[in-house]
Amino acid sequence: MTTGLGDFIQIVVLSVSVSLVATAAATAISLPIGTALAVVAFRGRRLIVVLINAFFGLPPVVVGLVLYLALSRSGPLGSLALLFTPSAMVIAQTILAIPIITALVHRASERAWARYGDELIADGATRLQAIPQILMIIRADLVTAVLAGFGRTVSEVGAVILVGGNIRGLTRTMTTTIALQTSQGDLSLALAVGAVLVGISISISATVFALAGQARTAGSDEA
Repeated sequence: MTTGLGDFIQIVVLSVSVSLVATAAATAISLPIGTALAVVAFRGRRLIVVLINAFFGLPPVVVGLVLYLALSRSGPLGSLALLFTPSAMVIAQTILAIPIITALVHRASERAWARYGDELIADGATRLQAIPQILMIIRADLVTAVLAGFGRTVSEVGAVILVGGNIRGLTRTMTTTIALQTSQGDLSLALAVGAVLVGISISISATVFALAGQARTAGSDEA
């Protein structure tokens, strides 16, 4: 079955939109958690930080398998009927992006807290009240963390194909299209989709590198 221009555009749009939603959801969860882990002291904090960094390299196919079992008809979330839908793909990508964004935000927040924490406390702010201020201080690092999360989600294939099913016109993404078309010998389409994916990945990497350089420069100027 051939894939026309309309299908090609739909695949790219679906991939980017699902990844953007997943990255936004992961960011909303990760920002407060990552900063709180750096600012608020509590029992078990170090263990949580260790686990988050351990999940940084969480195998996507394992995430997909666990989520598949949870969303299947016999699973605890089967009544939601989310399996083989874009929503399931968003959930899978969100789970994979959370450790990355959280770990990067935590590292940046920890550095900022070590440098500015005493000043914020001296000005009368509680540790919880200082979180928004820390987020403002590390805003360049936040963009880097979010872009890193998006890079993770948009290039994901293992978990997405398990919970999405690679259904044409519904859940077929760039990564699953490349896998499918390569197995079918349609290398021209696989290469075309791959070129778009590589372009997106390079753009993200270049932006992250540029922002990291700006953050280092800003830090040097403030010193």
